[in-house]
Amino acid sequence: MLSVPTLWTVIVINFLALGMVWAYVARAYPKFEAARYWTAAAFLAASGAAISMLRDVMDPRFPLIAGGGIMIFSSWLACMGVARFYHRPVSWPAAIVNSLLATAGLAFFLVVVDNMPMRVVIYSLAQSTPILLTLPLLIGEQSGRENPGARLAAIVGFLLLSIHAVRSGAALLGYGGAITAINFNGLQSIMILLLVFLAMGWNFACLLMAIERLRNEVADLALLDDLTGVANRRHLLQRLTEECARSERSHQPFSLLVIDLDGFKTINDTHGHAAGDACLKHFTLMAQTRLRPGDMLARTGGDEFCVVLPSSSLREAAMIARRVLEVCRQDAEACTGNDIPIAISIGVAQWDHGIGAFPDRLMANADHALYAAKKNGKNDFAVYDPAPPLSPEPNDSREASHHFA
Repeated sequence: MLSVPTLWTVIVINFLALGMVWAYVARAYPKFEAARYWTAAAFLAASGAAISMLRDVMDPRFPLIAGGGIMIFSSWLACMGVARFYHRPVSWPAAIVNSLLATAGLAFFLVVVDNMPMRVVIYSLAQSTPILLTLPLLIGEQSGRENPGARLAAIVGFLLLSIHAVRSGAALLGYGGAITAINFNGLQSIMILLLVFLAMGWNFACLLMAIERLRNEVADLALLDDLTGVANRRHLLQRLTEECARSERSHQPFSLLVIDLDGFKTINDTHGHAAGDACLKHFTLMAQTRLRPGDMLARTGGDEFCVVLPSSSLREAAMIARRVLEVCRQDAEACTGNDIPIAISIGVAQWDHGIGAFPDRLMANADHALYAAKKNGKNDFAVYDPAPPLSPEPNDSREASHHFA
């Protein structure tokens, strides 16, 4: 049978080690807010365990009440860290009030009525409540991504709840023998050791969650344009390759828009590169308001953009090109003072069997259409059609589509 001081010594060492790990993570990644919660939770748990160790050298009432309350609050902090990991709000009043109520319960069943089993039940319930509130976050997929660390944390959470339930039941029913403030029976000692081990497992799972989050962020950065935040050329080529392969299998077309900002060099030369960057970001925001869910806007370099339009015919793509063009025209008309009007030219092309699995051919077709739009006077769009009509179509100002071989 292990003594209570021996158990609490193990707990103190465990949480101090975890606290140092999380402190390093929090310092290395200042913007990773969850690490700060997990650091505080680990050090508070170590402090609570250290205070609880004083029960055999002084009146046990203060160590039992203060140490237990601190460890309960540390559990809330650990679960609040999970909430912040998923960018969810946390409720400090709820954590503080629940911790104080649990501490009051511990005090009542120690000072007013000395009942060790009830203290075990209250402590277990208080530790289990934040875990129960956190499990839905760990079980569900966030942003379409499954995090292996979150899955492990959910498993550990269920095990923690099970151990707390078994420990409370055993204490109430008297299984395993008597429990005192100085010594636990063998069953309770084993369950406390399991709780310590699972606490380490929880923190390890959180560390895996952090690693997976950082890995995803690095992967995203490799596929995103630094200035505008939309997809970059690498991401565009990946997506086009996927769409070409899908169209070859399904024989369903998709379309591509190639967009160029008219007179962008003049903007840079006249107003400076900062103004040019602002125009690029402003255009990105405007264009995204006219795209559909599933459409992908990418910046391919300089003032050139592409839009992948899945499952879209040439006619549908032309409609979207017109919408993007119109929002830019309306914005330019509203410009006053030092505002810089943005004008664009758009080339529209559709995948066909001749393109096959070669996205560069589709991009070349859209580039041909873009050249035609610029030749037509800029601030316009044109579609690529390899089979021109027998007679030329009338040019209906800026809304006309241009066909050419």
